[in-house]
Amino acid sequence: MAHGTYATDMERMGWFLDARFGMFIHWGLYAIPARGEWVRSQERLSVEDYRPYFEAFNPTRYQPREWAKAAKAAGQKYAVMTAKHHDGFCLFDSALTDYKATNTPAGRDLIREYVEAFRAEGLKVGLYYSLLDWHHPDYPAYGDPHHPMRDNPAFRDRKHDFSRYVAYLHGQVRELLTNYGRIDIMWFDFSYGEMAGEAWRATDLVRMVRELQPHIIIDNRLGGNIRSAHPEPYAGDFASPEQIIPPEGVTNELGQPIPWEACITLNHHWGYCAADNDYKTPKQVVRALVECVSKGGNLLLNVGPNAKGEIPQPSLEILSEVGRWMRANGESIYGCGRADLPKPEWGRYTQKGNRLYAHVFDRPIGPVNFRGLAGKVKRARLLADGSELRLERPWNATEYADDAFVTLPGAGLPDEIDTVIELELVE
Repeated sequence: MAHGTYATDMERMGWFLDARFGMFIHWGLYAIPARGEWVRSQERLSVEDYRPYFEAFNPTRYQPREWAKAAKAAGQKYAVMTAKHHDGFCLFDSALTDYKATNTPAGRDLIREYVEAFRAEGLKVGLYYSLLDWHHPDYPAYGDPHHPMRDNPAFRDRKHDFSRYVAYLHGQVRELLTNYGRIDIMWFDFSYGEMAGEAWRATDLVRMVRELQPHIIIDNRLGGNIRSAHPEPYAGDFASPEQIIPPEGVTNELGQPIPWEACITLNHHWGYCAADNDYKTPKQVVRALVECVSKGGNLLLNVGPNAKGEIPQPSLEILSEVGRWMRANGESIYGCGRADLPKPEWGRYTQKGNRLYAHVFDRPIGPVNFRGLAGKVKRARLLADGSELRLERPWNATEYADDAFVTLPGAGLPDEIDTVIELELVE
């Protein structure tokens, strides 16, 4: 990692590597048009076009304690919420701008309420902050690849002072890490082209972040190379693959594992999109989480609350079902990581110490085969209910002398989402 000693880094990262499962929350003015969080950019909306949403923003049903309870019941151990997205609108009461929730009909510091609610439920708290800002007059507009006014000729000769914007960015991060108590994750988003690294004065920014909250962990989107053997001071504590789970996990160029977290949407948008009802199933979510952990990573699963401040009902139902599975099988997730074994054909392995967890996705014909584990397993049980499973070699498996076998009861799986067998290994 990019700073300090490895031991210090691991101490700071310990809770994150144990937690494995978090909630991402994308919420802002874009919940009102309800066409996703990039609506301003995609539809080339000017500040004036977007203004009615600011004037209408009034999430009367925002109850962050309910969000926190839903996250906790789903088995999530931490959350990250958008304090400011690319549109520049601040959900927190910043002294540096008038473009904030306290000046809308909401009249509330929505980030303060979030932080306090999630902390009260015992969850770790993270803040997302966009490095982009399509509202700030000193952020480059014309010719920028993402800005809503990127090809608007009226902006061709507009003067701006980018250094003034960067000072604003630093000032807002200072506010977020000074005014809201302990923050566990600072999640920056995102660098591109020349807008990367020292364009954000990233070394100074990270130094300030770590001085204000020494325990904090930071993602890798300020523009450094976290995979380098000698990463920049701003390269981050963990990698953040988006909408993809890396085939082999994440390692640096020396082949050493890097902490990582896949951020994944429940449908196809981060922010609320009323027409997008193509949701992942609870089975897909559980198996994605297992896949991440089996490769040494975390899953940050997104919800996009609506304009009234409610997490959509389909999202809540998925979280609830995932929570049912986690209550029975969470031991195979929390504090677990990669097992030094090939991926089995019936599913995946996770491991914690001498506990090897077999996540059986596909019911084999006959017994479950554990390749190369003959004589290495002390006992086996179904994790969900603790019931014993017998280790016995079938009469017709004499040629597989190196393998261990467990026969599951019935023709189907006890849990079609993911049946977890805990194998206690001989020490």
